[in-house]
Amino acid sequence: MSTINLYDLGDLIRCSVTFQTAAGTVNDPGVITCKIKPPVGDIEIYVYGTDAELIKDSTGIYHLDVLTTASGRWRYRFEGSVSGQAASEHESVVQPSGFD
Repeated sequence: MSTINLYDLGDLIRCSVTFQTAAGTVNDPGVITCKIKPPVGDIEIYVYGTDAELIKDSTGIYHLDVLTTASGRWRYRFEGSVSGQAASEHESVVQPSGFD
């Protein structure tokens, strides 16, 4: 896990990843998926090329924007397969609103 970022309820979290080879060359590792695990509810899975929400910014760089609808720990994981397997996992904490 990387650093944990802090957000407010209702913020938009930009989940992003850069895929690189062991030598540091940015590359597209084949099939790209992003899994979002909210603090409550089911894990959502997005696949690049199938789900418009998962966007390719340039070679090896992808993002997905997620609206925070619940307070607690949000996790996301990008996975790449085929021509260079890789994964990247991150966690964010969403604070509850003081107006609820």
